[in-house]
Order: sequence, then structure tokens, then C-alpha cells
Amino acid sequence: MRTTDEAPDWARQLHLSFASGASGQFVVHGNVSDRMPLGARLVNIEHYLRDELLQGFEVVFMYDLGNGLSVIRGGEQLADWVPSALRTLPERPLEAFRFISKYLRYLANVAVLNARAPASVAVVISSAGQILPADGGGFEHGAITAVVREWGSSDIFSQLPFASFLIVDNLTDLEPLIAFAPHVTAAQIPLPSASELRSVLAILRDKFSETIPETLDLGELAAAMAGVSTRTLEQLTKIRAYNHQVLEARELGAVKKELVEQDAPGLVEFMQSTRTLDDYHGQEALKRWLRQDIELWQSNDVRAMSMGYLLCGPVGTGKTFLVECLSGEVGVPVVKLKNFREKWIGSSEGNLEKVFRLARALGRCIVFVDEADQALGRRDSGVSDGGLSGRLYSMIAQEMSDTANRGKVMWVLASSRPDLIEIDLKRPGRLDLKIPILPTSTRAESAALLSTLARRYELAISLEELSRIENLPELLTPGAAEALVVKVYRLVRTERIGAEAAVRHCLASYQSPIPHDVLELQMRLAVREATELSFVPEALHYLAEDAKA
Repeated sequence: MRTTDEAPDWARQLHLSFASGASGQFVVHGNVSDRMPLGARLVNIEHYLRDELLQGFEVVFMYDLGNGLSVIRGGEQLADWVPSALRTLPERPLEAFRFISKYLRYLANVAVLNARAPASVAVVISSAGQILPADGGGFEHGAITAVVREWGSSDIFSQLPFASFLIVDNLTDLEPLIAFAPHVTAAQIPLPSASELRSVLAILRDKFSETIPETLDLGELAAAMAGVSTRTLEQLTKIRAYNHQVLEARELGAVKKELVEQDAPGLVEFMQSTRTLDDYHGQEALKRWLRQDIELWQSNDVRAMSMGYLLCGPVGTGKTFLVECLSGEVGVPVVKLKNFREKWIGSSEGNLEKVFRLARALGRCIVFVDEADQALGRRDSGVSDGGLSGRLYSMIAQEMSDTANRGKVMWVLASSRPDLIEIDLKRPGRLDLKIPILPTSTRAESAALLSTLARRYELAISLEELSRIENLPELLTPGAAEALVVKVYRLVRTERIGAEAAVRHCLASYQSPIPHDVLELQMRLAVREATELSFVPEALHYLAEDAKA
């Protein structure tokens, strides 16, 4: 098995396992549908294995369901075994794999009889999850599983210079008896790194020099495109070249958002915010803590950094807005998790693996999960969903506690019912900082919040005028405050009255959008979760006392 210093990490991992004799069977999963640079061209994973990693093998088989078994290299050696073999290669998987096993046994016998080294053989199986699916059953599935497992575990085959590769999108899509067998080495192909994207862009520049001009710094462009697949970047370049358009640095943010969401359709929303913590109203103690974390992050001193945050508080208190401000302050993108659950077995797990690959490839990012109490599942989900929620929960919990992600991937969960989130998901090492996001606690705070929002809508009312209004609600969420200001703005524009009169008119019939008992329950839950009581306004400290009681 051939490799070089420039080879990707996953290829060097395969080489080490094979050259050391540790393993002869490999499952290659992850970003397997992408293309990768090989010399001056971009090739898919099958071509990379054939032309680079397996260059020294004398006989190379490839199998896919559409074309059946084919011999990529060493047809003349196969003809020495059975002269008509190349004319009658089987198409169905069971017959094809049995054919390979018979040839390997022939080589083993010849080696014993002639006391000479047998030919080196490799087989590459594309889309292995369709041939050996995780939920497969029946005689043929069992027979194929037995044959493929034997390639990696049998003494006859393990003593030959033989390597078998199963290519699958997600490890969870493959028959578990093979995917998680002790003799199998699983190698994950990540999304391309910035250095790999630079090589890709250099290849594309040679073909499309007008679209990627010499004036464009490939290093900066590659760093900006981290998290995008090679294939998607190649498609973008070809479309731009066809339309005679130049790829400009100023549009990279919008382009990257489009490409990332295209690579993970319906799974994530990609956000790059221009807001900062200066745009976040109040909570000075909290903002000071967050800025200290950001300073540690930006200086690469991540040992004291939190692995993740839990934002908890009543609905409408601005949890998502705080995430946008945090993202803009630190200068990293936000990957907002959307609906990754599907009804097909294995699809939800595969979707999560894709999201994890994307987050790691971005280098530094925030993974944001809104309504986390509903989205993340539970440890014990019962039998109603076939154990899906439990499996998803386990995957997320493992990813959140992976210390290799510290300083790279920051998990931020938001919930108005943090009590419904599994307690071990909220432990230190996963969510180190639990932040209560609460409504205003005094009339003065309510006036300040309304004044800030009124300026955005260009309403002519001052903080002093708002402070004089006697019936300002004390517990006011940003969501409720904005709804109130919009109503005031509408009244000013349609009835042609002053802003102060409009505020008084709207407050005369004002009702909180959240029932008081629900609001107080969600506030109490948020305070109970708080890592630091300093995050809780003094006027609401009584909620902490209630929680202790």
C-alpha cells in the first residue's frame, strides 16, 4: 500500500494498519462522495484508492451494484487461474464476493505448493451500505456478511497480501457485524481542510484563470471556504466560469452560506453575524464573562474555556439573539441545527454524522441547538421510536464531550425548559456554563429596553418620558417589548399621534404574551440552572431562594 507525506491523514492511517499487519479490512466513511486532488486533477475516492493508495497491488477488483464486479488491474493473472474468468465476471454481490474468495484460496494454495509469494490483491466495494445495510436481514444478507467478514478475520486470507475496502457514507449505515468488528479499521474522511482546499483552488485556477484570477490570494480564499466540499466548490467555479464571473473576496460570506447549506440540505442553517455583545441589552456581568471566554479563545488559551453553554429562560428573552452577538464578537460562524430526524432507519444518525463533519471542518464555529429539550432526545426513549432518540442522544453526548473539540467547536443549547434536558448532558465537560436569560426585573429596566427598541424604529420618545409611565410592566421580555414597540409604531403612523401617547394607549390594554405563572416557572427553572448567581439580577434573587427551598 503506497502513501506519501502529502497524503491525507486517513490514507496514512490505512497504510499504517496494513503495513504493520494490524488489519487487512477497512471501512472508509464520511465525506466519501467528494473529490480530492491527485497531482493536477481532481478524482473521486475510488480513483484515489486505485491510482494512489493501491498502486503497488498486482490485482485490483472493484464492485458496485450498478456494474457488478470488474477487474481494474491484473486481468492477465486472473486469466492464469481461469482463462474465461474475465468474460463471465458475476454481477450479483454474493456470487461476486464468492468469486473473489475462491481466487484468494487459489492463491493461498499455489503459494503453499510452489513456496513463493502470492500476488497482492485488493477489492474496493462502493456504496457498501446498499449491499450490506445496517437493517438488512434474510439468507442472502447473512451470506454476504459471512463472506466479507471472513476476508478480514480468516487466517487463510489474513496471511495473504490482501486488502478489502468498503466505502460507505455513514458508519451507522453498514452492517454492525462488519462496521464494528475488531479486525476492521474504520477511517473517516473529513471535509477538506484549508490546506487541501488551497490545492483544489490551485487546480481550478489552472483551468478557470478568469474566474479565480492571480490577484486572489488562494490561502485566504481557502481559509474562508473551510467547511465546503471540493465538489461543491468545483461546481460553483464552473458556473461562475460559464457566466464569465470573477469569484470576489467581498462575496465570500454569502457564497459560503449557500455552499454549506447546499452540502447539508435541510440539516443546518449557516449564520455569520455582524452583531457584537455591544448590541445585547443589559446583563453586564454575563457579557464580562463571555468576553473573557472570547479573549481566551482568540489567544488560543483554551484550557480554561467552556466546552459549551446552556442558555435557559422564558420564551422571547433573546436567546438566539445572544448567540448571534456572541458569534459576531468572536468572529466565528454559527451552525444552527435544524430537523435532522427522519423516519428511515439510519438516516437520522447519518444526518448527525454529516453535521459533526461540517462543524469540525469549519475550524472554529458555534453549533447552536434551539429548543434543545425537544431536539436532542433522551437517554431512555422507550420503544415508541425504536430506540432512535436514545441513539441520537448518545451520539450528541459523545460529540459534546470530545475534548479534541475544545477551542474549536463550541456547543450552545437554548431551552425554556432546561429541566427536561438529560442531567448528564448538562454536566461540566459538556455544558460548563449555564446562563439564565431573564426578562427585565424593574420598571427602570423595562423603560431602558423599550427606549433602545424605540430608537431602532425612530420613535420620538426618550428614556425619561418612558420612565414616567406608571404602568410599565416589570417583567418584560425582549420579544414582548418589540411586539409592543411595533404596535406603538403602527399607532403613530396610522393615527398620527405622539409616541408617548401611543405607548400609554397600548399599555392600557396590554397583556403579557406569556401567562404569569408560566413566565415565573420558566424564570425559576433558569435561575436554578445558573452557574453563577451574579448572572441573576438582584431583584430576582428571590427565585434562587425559592429554588433552594
